[in-house]
Parts: sequence; structure tokens; C-alpha cells
Amino acid sequence: MSSSTSSSTLPSGLAVLTTFPDVLFIPEIIIGGLVWILVASSKVPYPMLQGWVMFVSVFCFVMSISLLCLYLCGAHGGGSCWVALDAICQCTAALFYLSAAVLEAYTTYSLGLFPILAHQYRENIAAVVFAFVATLLYVIHKVFSLLRWKSS
Repeated sequence: MSSSTSSSTLPSGLAVLTTFPDVLFIPEIIIGGLVWILVASSKVPYPMLQGWVMFVSVFCFVMSISLLCLYLCGAHGGGSCWVALDAICQCTAALFYLSAAVLEAYTTYSLGLFPILAHQYRENIAAVVFAFVATLLYVIHKVFSLLRWKSS
């Protein structure tokens, strides 16, 4: 894989799938979709907390797919404003996912206090793990996007 930090422009076309950090769009979409599915399939004991987790997972899923499609189509035109937009989107997603992962962990901890909800507890544990993995992916993507923005 070639490093995108040596170039200050965003790749377009299929080069998106071979450059780092843009290749992270694929695992971000997959892991974010798993968080979305796991939270949606569990019962919601705390609607406000898990509503935020659902919002974050759906928002980041749609944002990542949208950016990936724009980059694949070459709609960004290679402008420097797109490099800044990419950095802003990745910073926002990392911050949102960190807050969602912590809230989902709190919700799961609260469910663990009631042994009668064991099946629901396992689903939420999986959601917590995938939410923290998604957070890690977005943080890595954010760091390299910021480096690319700084060099542009």
C-alpha cells in the first residue's frame, strides 16, 4: 500500500481501495454496520443512551459510504477543501464513536446487574466490542487524515 501522507491529495477511482488511510473505509463500514445491527436487535432498556449509539452508527455508516462513493467516482476533483472535509469528517466520527462506545459500555454494565437479561447482555457485549473497534479505526483514519491535511 502506498502512503497517502506523502501526497496531499485524495485518491480517486480504485486507488481509494489501495491507499492508506482511505482503505480503512471498508472495515469502518463493516464494523459500523455490525454495531448498528447489534444495537438494533437488542431490547432497549435506556432509550436515550442507545438512541445516541444508533444515531452515531447510522450517521457514520452513511457518511463513510458517501465519502467512499464520492472518492471512487472522483467527484471531489482533488481540491484541498476536500482534504479538510475528510479530516473534519474523520475527527467528528472518531469523537462520536468514542462517546457512543462509552455509553454502550455503560448500558451493558447496567444490564449485567440483572442476570435475567443474559441473552441481551451478550448482544450488548458484542456491540461494545465492535463500537470500540470502530472507534479505533476512525481514530487511526483521523490521525492520517490530519497528517494529509497538514501537508496540503
